[in-house]
Amino acid sequence: MVANAPFPVRYDKLVIAVGAYSQTFDVPGVKENAHFLKDVKDARRIHSRILECFEQANQPTVPDVEKRKLLNFCIVGGGPTGVEFAAELHDLLHSDIAKHYPALARLAKINLYDVAPQILGSFDKNLVNYTEKTFSRDGISIWTSHHVTKVEPGKMFVKEQGEVPFGLLVWSTGLAPNPLIDSITELKKQERAIGLLTDEHLNAINNDGTRNEDIWVIGDCGIIDGEPLPATAQVAAQKGIYLAQKLNKIVKDKAAPKPFKFKNLGSLAYIGNWKAIYDRPGDQGQFMSKESGRLAWLLWRSAYFTMTLSLKNKILVPFYWFLNWIFGRDLTRF
Repeated sequence: MVANAPFPVRYDKLVIAVGAYSQTFDVPGVKENAHFLKDVKDARRIHSRILECFEQANQPTVPDVEKRKLLNFCIVGGGPTGVEFAAELHDLLHSDIAKHYPALARLAKINLYDVAPQILGSFDKNLVNYTEKTFSRDGISIWTSHHVTKVEPGKMFVKEQGEVPFGLLVWSTGLAPNPLIDSITELKKQERAIGLLTDEHLNAINNDGTRNEDIWVIGDCGIIDGEPLPATAQVAAQKGIYLAQKLNKIVKDKAAPKPFKFKNLGSLAYIGNWKAIYDRPGDQGQFMSKESGRLAWLLWRSAYFTMTLSLKNKILVPFYWFLNWIFGRDLTRF
């Protein structure tokens, strides 16, 4: 038996839900020297690297200049993911880290970079301004219209700034196609080839424009032809629920003609210190269409709680929130 040898798998119905990879825009050195925010393994690597930076900076032989380099944390990507990470990192540095490394925590710096003229491009302008003011008060620097040209170990090169040293670089700049999507030639793709095109029933479209009745594409790797939707967990979750119901009807030989319709529940982003922003498009006069601060934070927490899938997690999630609030975050390396 040959390990990892390819083998064929026959199917009656096929669902393609392989997601997407992090977009690097072919910037040299990003894959080798940056951290990404895609799965639990990435989170653990980032967690360990943050603690490692402080442990290295705490050595008595390290000069202050090197300490500042190690404690310079850079995030590239001003979307909701990058903004939330900057906010969570700020909370970590000024609460739990500050208790263990009080002198070093004051040297730590958080920088958020984006090529766009403003962060959170999909949010209302007033909410963006609120976020920028909050970050400014918290000491988080925002560098918009900045372009990273190259990344090397411990430093990146920004067109507008030159060489920027860092202890941790987190890259969160959008999506790139999964290699599986690249390898598929029988189905129609989006022009930029990020995903496969589907009809309103989430069925894949053949190259000749006909609908493939046996293949569905959901999540970030599926784009509804003529109705592009944001690549968010909200869209992917609704697609998953829709397709599960459709497949159950197909198994029972029941008709399932209803097309997929996305219901926009609004966008949330945590911005630190128990504050968040909430933006729901549509009529500006509707109840709670634009919120910021503590009320938006409660909505953000409620969304995470209500969308956990199992009863076990519905109990464990608030329990661990309570433990972290009482005892602080776990700073052990694992």
